[in-house]
Amino acid sequence: MTTEKPRRKFTLASRASQLAQVQTNAVRDALAALHPDIEFATSFMTTGGDHNQSQALYLLGGKALWTKELEVAMLEGKVDMLVHCFKDVPTTLPDGCEIAGVLEREDPVDCLVVRKGASWKTLKELPDGSVVGTSSVRRVAQLKRKFPKLVFKDARGNLNTRLAKLDAPDSPYAAIVLAKAGMVRLGWGDRITCDLGPPTLLYAVSQGALAIEIRADDDEARAMCRSITHWPTEWTCRAERACLRVLEGGCSVPVGVSTRLRQAAEGEPHVLKMIGAVTSLEGDKHVEHTIEAQVHTVEEAEAIGVRLAQMLKETGGKEILEEIKADREQKIERAQANDEKVEA
Repeated sequence: MTTEKPRRKFTLASRASQLAQVQTNAVRDALAALHPDIEFATSFMTTGGDHNQSQALYLLGGKALWTKELEVAMLEGKVDMLVHCFKDVPTTLPDGCEIAGVLEREDPVDCLVVRKGASWKTLKELPDGSVVGTSSVRRVAQLKRKFPKLVFKDARGNLNTRLAKLDAPDSPYAAIVLAKAGMVRLGWGDRITCDLGPPTLLYAVSQGALAIEIRADDDEARAMCRSITHWPTEWTCRAERACLRVLEGGCSVPVGVSTRLRQAAEGEPHVLKMIGAVTSLEGDKHVEHTIEAQVHTVEEAEAIGVRLAQMLKETGGKEILEEIKADREQKIERAQANDEKVEA
């Protein structure tokens, strides 16, 4: 008599924020609906980015702040899948890790949220000198170009924290800028004052999409992730990530994109239209290009992203990125020097 091998249980992990938990539960439910005979569990943990809520993201480094602890747990076999906001995932993953699934993208644009009780409806209506909160240098760089009389101030924390800071009686902020997708997933769409989409504000690479990361040798997990993957989202996000990879940008580099995939009839090529921009920190320098081309495969979509990045670098983007890198290094050195003086 042979005993049947017990079915494997899969544990999905993510950060512990309310938004991350909502997103992870949504992925778990999607997997469970297609694989009802398999047990799925969840696990939540804090990451380096969660621990440091005081320093500007611009000075903290790359996106691994949000993923490193999770990846260690997965590679050690403690969990099986990681659920990420795709925009928070580094364009180069650690050895042994891969993105196996991409869910259908929410609206990727940014949005404006004004302080409770305020009557303003757009950035144009804000009085000169109004403080707008955001933790993204991409948003600041682009918005400074169009709204030079506004003041942009860093605003860190999860969505709950940032909204609380905005609405506090002593808040310095007239408004904050957030990714629309997170607000929608949390059911807070009624707080959105207006969308800030292209051409006013190009969004972050992969913003609005969820990605599932697995161990590269886990064929069973890969097959399940593929079953819930939305291929048009995967193609557009991989094109955007290829662009960012060439530009060597992290989460704090002002690279904005806008991508559309026009699906064709079976057997016909699809059409990918991609806009990309690099903007200086003060908004005084801006390089932007558009590519529209036929694509038959995800690899061809990625090649479009690479072409766009090369165009941006060759027409001034490289110099902007070099200036940003030098600025960051100087600010980090000053911050370290100040810390040493305080400790002494």
